Amino acid sequence: MPDYPDIWFLRHGETLWNREGRIQGRRDSDLTARGRAQAAQQATIVAPIVPKVLAAGGAIHVSPLGRARATAEIAMPGLPYEINPDLAEVGTGAWEGCLKADLPQGGFDLDIYAAAPDGEGFDILQARVRRFLDSLDGPAIVVSHGLLGQVMRGLVCGLDRAGMAALPNRQGCVFLLRGGVETLLEPQA
Repeated sequence: MPDYPDIWFLRHGETLWNREGRIQGRRDSDLTARGRAQAAQQATIVAPIVPKVLAAGGAIHVSPLGRARATAEIAMPGLPYEINPDLAEVGTGAWEGCLKADLPQGGFDLDIYAAAPDGEGFDILQARVRRFLDSLDGPAIVVSHGLLGQVMRGLVCGLDRAGMAALPNRQGCVFLLRGGVETLLEPQA
């Protein structure tokens, strides 16, 4: 298992399409009021972490999609970040914009999402996540997406595909990836 630098992973806040149960993939919808509140919760978690990451030569890396950028701007206001296309959510082709409940499989997880007609597929997604991870030369704060996050967190923790699919996709928290172990960070009560 590769030895990656410390990573703090933030999934974007809830969007209108998340709330409606729609597949977003590479398409976007705005953060809801709840999604903005989740990003504000993440701000309380990362506030003491960001200066340490930047002082250690690390960086903030963000998906080019609007929901991730909006989350980054709420969670880390005024801080510079790098847009990285490798952090975009998995492309879901013909299913983008569809309701999850309308899928023929009747369910939804990493394997189903990655099998979308005309979509990107799991192997390509995993390759670009690995390319991003291999490019890191210092600690990183990453703001991205649920399924991409499952793959990233799984690669860092040495999980197989089934293990990745079983990872939670929570919003409003931060996942610390350190030494091949994931730790959930939540706002202090």
